[in-house]
Amino acid sequence: MTWVESLQAAIDYMEDNILDDISIESVAQQANFSVFHFQRTFSILTDTSVGDYLRRRRLTLAAYELTRSNTKIIDLAYKYGYDTPEAFSKAFRRQHGITPSEARKYTGKLKSYNHLVVQVSLKGAEPMQVKIIEREAFQIVGIKREFSLVNKENLVGIPKMWDKVNGEGTSERLIKLNNGPVEGLVGVCVERDSQQIDYWIGTAHEGNTPDGLSTLEIPATKWAVFEVHGPMPDAMQKAWKQIFSEWFPSSGYKHAGTPELEVYSDEDPSSPDLYSEILIPVK
Repeated sequence: MTWVESLQAAIDYMEDNILDDISIESVAQQANFSVFHFQRTFSILTDTSVGDYLRRRRLTLAAYELTRSNTKIIDLAYKYGYDTPEAFSKAFRRQHGITPSEARKYTGKLKSYNHLVVQVSLKGAEPMQVKIIEREAFQIVGIKREFSLVNKENLVGIPKMWDKVNGEGTSERLIKLNNGPVEGLVGVCVERDSQQIDYWIGTAHEGNTPDGLSTLEIPATKWAVFEVHGPMPDAMQKAWKQIFSEWFPSSGYKHAGTPELEVYSDEDPSSPDLYSEILIPVK
């Protein structure tokens, strides 16, 4: 399957099993992605998590059934995965702005989240600067922290980790140790399981591991190297969005499943001329 077909297969699987207690592992398997890679790809493309998508779709379908049938609210609550009518009503109101009882009386508007369909957008106004290279295995030395993916805790914790590394002078120390094939500081996400990741801040280093730091081996692979121009974090976020919405669907490459690298210089992160890179392992 192509990249687009793989992603659509996972979305269609969610839709076909929308009333079941499906796991993120089974969803990712449909796309032949790792759990972490699928969740990351999905959230970048849709600005929402897999869990939020399922919840929104179920509450959308529940609203349709509520207004078109005489099914009891308590039965709808159980059908769409809620343990109590109270929990269902609370979630329903949070999404639609009205209670199930009010929806049944047609008093208010309902918010509809539709079945996602993956499409390739042809955009040429902002060309991407990318090159494909092959590189032997190399070593990163740095520090790592474990983060939960639940409730997007990683999105809160990782920026704080960078602030601490920069504030304590660790980033300057890492830059001085940089003697490997990738220049600058690197940020690396390593999947632990469906709910946890290790996040590394380090630098490519050949030689013994310095005191107080840990070592991460990056395997030999083919890399797609994307140039990123502009201040952080907006430029990096924009580049990721463009990679997954435009480049992957049309390039013929697939993600190789090993860790990605974000590469940063030691220049002012707010500079409009800041140069950074994204390295994605591909096959």
